[in-house]
Amino acid sequence: QVQLVESGGGLVQTGGSLRLSCAASGRTFSNYAMGWFRQAPGKEREIVAAINWDGESAYYADSVKGRFTISRDNLKNTVYLQMNSLKPEDTAVYYCAVSGHHSGSYYTTSYEYGYWGQGTQVTVSS
Repeated sequence: QVQLVESGGGLVQTGGSLRLSCAASGRTFSNYAMGWFRQAPGKEREIVAAINWDGESAYYADSVKGRFTISRDNLKNTVYLQMNSLKPEDTAVYYCAVSGHHSGSYYTTSYEYGYWGQGTQVTVSS
């Protein structure tokens, strides 16, 4: 059974940093793209960052570019999201996801992802 478990969320002040982790189990995901999405109250889920299978290429939403960094460790079946210079508008539930099929690239739309974590809350106070 595939399981994705996020950790690292919490409450932080504006300008602070957090590092999210997402550990996958149940299968090996080294050949699959992985991504981070977020959903704020009353808003639709949106892509934050995505990374291809070997970590050589990544995508960032304009709103987080230059502040967030996605990375992965295929030996640990884990993807990370380093979040710096956090802003109140970054407050949301953050979800990690793994694509449902092999690919050399990353994906930026949710329907390309077949496995999802339960989410971790990130709250940035002003």
